Amino acid sequence: MANTKKTTEVITIQPVEKVTAEITIVGETPLIVHAWSEKAKKEMLDAQQGKSKGKKKDFKNPVADFIRSMYWLDGTPEIPEGATEEECEEIFNKAIENGARFGFPAVAIKKAAVSAAYRQGLTKDKVSANGSFWLTGIEDPEFVVIESGEPPVMREDMVKIGMGTADLRYRGEFKNWKCKCKISYLKDGPFSLENIISMINLGGFSCGLGEWRTEKGGVSGAFRVQTTK
Repeated sequence: MANTKKTTEVITIQPVEKVTAEITIVGETPLIVHAWSEKAKKEMLDAQQGKSKGKKKDFKNPVADFIRSMYWLDGTPEIPEGATEEECEEIFNKAIENGARFGFPAVAIKKAAVSAAYRQGLTKDKVSANGSFWLTGIEDPEFVVIESGEPPVMREDMVKIGMGTADLRYRGEFKNWKCKCKISYLKDGPFSLENIISMINLGGFSCGLGEWRTEKGGVSGAFRVQTTK
């Protein structure tokens, strides 16, 4: 008679061992930011839903565009419809006096590191590098806090938006900046902390952050990992 007794195989799943470290990133060239404002997103949605037909285009308010271009960590100041440039300047200055804080998407730093490492042949593909470590903000996983000794300034740039069409853009610029972020990586993973820091430094040199960065033909947004002596 055949043995019909079933055997149970026990599978042991080893826990994922993660290591975390905090690093400071120091800007080597000014950082130009350009966040999608709620107004811009609404206008885009209205256009896609056919609600913007025949709508009169608003006059450009450079200071309002400048305010909306930045990532306000404690909420973007409300700008009343029809506010003048002078009124917007007062709104901005008051926010600065009240201790306004600014940030930048943490994922952009990792994206620069992975992209640069792949281009230089340090990793076989971006998927492997992306899955080997996390990079987040300290207070908020999504954003790093921009630390600067002075408020952002407004810059005016001419940009091309179509065939032979140009426009003026008003965006925030941080002249001197740095930020802290947290790295989480596998203890026995393919990349050590030293490897990851090297990737981040390479990303700061070859790619950069924000508008007019290195990989877009500019010189802004270059950065490096701060070393301790």
